[in-house]
Amino acid sequence: MKNVMKYRGYSARIDFDANDNIFVGRLLGMTETIEFHGAGVDELRADFEFAVDHYLAECARAGEKPEKPASGKLLLRLTPELHAAAIVAAASKGVSLNQWVAEAVARAAE
Repeated sequence: MKNVMKYRGYSARIDFDANDNIFVGRLLGMTETIEFHGAGVDELRADFEFAVDHYLAECARAGEKPEKPASGKLLLRLTPELHAAAIVAAASKGVSLNQWVAEAVARAAE
């Protein structure tokens, strides 16, 4: 993913704002909106890291647990036919359905 930055377990999508001629980033997977910007890559990276560090420091100061982009648990809703096909595919590879789905998601996320 060419338009994503990562830092301390947080990921951000990067876009270019042609009107202001700057890069703009936004943390992904968060309910709170955390944005940052920079005129170049170095400035953007520094502001991203500052935004994450500031968020974590504010959570610590307030005694709150920082939000993480993902818990590691995922609830899927599939048609019964797709669910059955996935069970067969996993069994044919000799792995659990959970492992099969995790591997499929990992391949798709690359």
